[in-house]
Amino acid sequence: MRSIPAQIKSYAPGFALALVIALLAKGIEALLPFDVIGASVIAMFIGMLINGYRKPGKTTAPGVKFTAKKILKFAIILLGASLNVTTILNVGRMSLTVMLFTLLTCFGGGYFIGRALGLDWKLSNLISAGTGICGGSAIAAVAPVIDAKDSDIAYALSATFLFDMAMIVLFPIMGRAMGLSDMAYGLWAGTAVNDTSSVVAAGYAFSEGAGDFATMVKLTRTLAIIPTVVVFSFVSMHLKKKEAAASGGAVQIRWRSVFPWFILGFLAMAVLSSVGVIPAAAAAALKRISKFLMVTALAAVGLNTSFAEMKKSGAAPMVHGFLISALVVLVALAVEYFMGILPF
Repeated sequence: MRSIPAQIKSYAPGFALALVIALLAKGIEALLPFDVIGASVIAMFIGMLINGYRKPGKTTAPGVKFTAKKILKFAIILLGASLNVTTILNVGRMSLTVMLFTLLTCFGGGYFIGRALGLDWKLSNLISAGTGICGGSAIAAVAPVIDAKDSDIAYALSATFLFDMAMIVLFPIMGRAMGLSDMAYGLWAGTAVNDTSSVVAAGYAFSEGAGDFATMVKLTRTLAIIPTVVVFSFVSMHLKKKEAAASGGAVQIRWRSVFPWFILGFLAMAVLSSVGVIPAAAAAALKRISKFLMVTALAAVGLNTSFAEMKKSGAAPMVHGFLISALVVLVALAVEYFMGILPF
């Protein structure tokens, strides 16, 4: 095993490259007139453009891989500080009911749609996780436990981003057309729109009250990362055992990989934040650090991914993303209707 200074020396060039791309992406995001495209997506596409010109070489490849895998997990841990059990209690039973149905729609419907389209199960479930939970954060959390390829991560992010942009524009228009209250609209946007920034944009485009409620619902929805990652850890382990048995070999079960350490860290940070060990100001700072590290990690994912690789998947992932997004929008409305929340 190499010494820590040797590891730092090996990882530094690749990490520095991803860091520069992240800073550039944040700068571009700040220059945009409104919050349409997040820095994570910008960083990933810049990385992919660089990959098209020149793939990571011997100097940068180790650090790029380290950033895409390890830094991404560390960012997920810090994200836990932004969650609070009190928020979940404030949002209440009705929002959890809607979330349950939308998650079942994403993963249940996503399974059958993915099979019908002939998609690899890893890519299909990354799109479902991004749509059902919290966009890029969920994709980033699920990807390591199912050993997803960087090209799958990039495609899943692209699919969820594309439909998020449509939702930001269409949700306020549809909400007003249906005469939704602030609470009904906030619940709908908070459970059906993918990424947090998109939920905020769609929520506050309707009203301040709707934006506040949508944001609370969205933060609660983020907690679904925990059971989702655990379930996929078991699924991945089961598939590895089947593959090993088919080839006459064996696979050793490592319980650390069944319940990944970074999700334990995520949960620990959420608990510490909920009981007040992490002050509100510190939690806000940790969330900002988490988001920036996620941008850096996704820049590294882009550096490892080429547009040519994504083309191999064809249009099927985008069709999958569209169908799942449309189903979630309709199911969220249907559940609100049967709960008597809608005005019609």
